[in-house]
Formats: sequence, C-alpha cells, structure tokens
Amino acid sequence: MGLTIALNRGRILEQCLPLLEAAGIRPVEDTGASRKLVFKTIEGEHQLVIMRGSDVPTYVAYGAADVGITGKDTLLEYRGGAGFYERLDLGFGRCRIMSAAPVGAELHQTPLRVATKFVNIAEEYYASQGRHVSIIKLAGAMELAPLMNLADCIVDIVDTGNTLKANGLEPLETIAHISARLIVNHASMKTRFDEVQLLIDQLRQNLPENG
Repeated sequence: MGLTIALNRGRILEQCLPLLEAAGIRPVEDTGASRKLVFKTIEGEHQLVIMRGSDVPTYVAYGAADVGITGKDTLLEYRGGAGFYERLDLGFGRCRIMSAAPVGAELHQTPLRVATKFVNIAEEYYASQGRHVSIIKLAGAMELAPLMNLADCIVDIVDTGNTLKANGLEPLETIAHISARLIVNHASMKTRFDEVQLLIDQLRQNLPENG
C-alpha cells in the first residue's frame, strides 16, 4: 500500500493535482467529476483523500493520513497539538493574513473589537503586542463587520486587496505570509521514511522555481 495523502479541497486541490501528477501520482478518476472523497492512484498504490482544509492537519496528526497538503493559514490556526512535521513550501496559493480597518480609522479602543475566522492567529498576534482585544468569530465576508459597526477592524486573508478597497477598508499589518505546505505525520516520517522522502524530493523537483 502506498501513502495516504490528505488534500485540501477547492483552489489548493486544483493547483496541487498537476504538481502531484508531475511527481507521478495521478488519480484513476477525475476528482472534479466525481462525488467520491477517496481516490486510488494509477501508479504507486497511493490513496488521495479530499477534505476540508481545516481537517487536513487533524487527519495527518492522528495518522489517518501519512502526508497532507493545505495552506499555512490552516496550520497556524490548528491547535490540535504536535503530530506532524511541516516539510515543504509548495509555493502556490500565496497571500497574506493581515489586519485591516476602515480607511483612516483610529484604533485606540480598549478592548479593540476584531472580527475574524482566524481566532487563534488573531489572539496570538494581539497578545504578542500586549493589546487587549475582543475577538468576534465570523465565517463570511469579514469586510462587512466594520461597515456594520460590529467590529473596529478585521484579520483576514488578503490577496490583491481589491475587496478591502471596494468596501472602504485598508490593509494595516501583515501577520503571516501564506502558501500551500506539505505536512508529514511523525510516525510515517520514521516508519515510511523512504516513501515519504521520495515524494518530497519529487515534489520539490517539480516546483515552478525549479522547472
């Protein structure tokens, strides 16, 4: 049996499938045309498992998957304890986690009301600044929170910044640089070292900057 590889569905999946194929790992079926969640591969007897990004580190940490591919934001937000190594920056899906607020806003309030879906990241960031904040967890468009006076500022993923600008917000501080990462289960790194290292080497050789 080959490796079990947990993949973040959505845009990261679309971008990592060609990279996996270049490394010789191809699903036997078109993942985009099937409702299946588990796919065998043509070579290597590997198994690709497609799931929510937030679940990838959990499956890898507990050994249900040997390796996983998900965004750095997911890894920073994860609080399930040790259980995996972050072994490779795959270079795609680049963006930033930033704080943002209405243009020209004075942010001296205590506590500062911060809307975000990245609760752990935001709490850690403001704690490092010694800033007292009230975190408001949201799942939808963060830009709406300051407009509706629910929050003073937001912490969110920023790519081009166009959505912020369109809603009268401006980016403030960069909290983290984000891209897709390969993680490996602790036990698998030891017991299946050769297979795991081969995958890492193949992926590294096919990264865009190495092409």
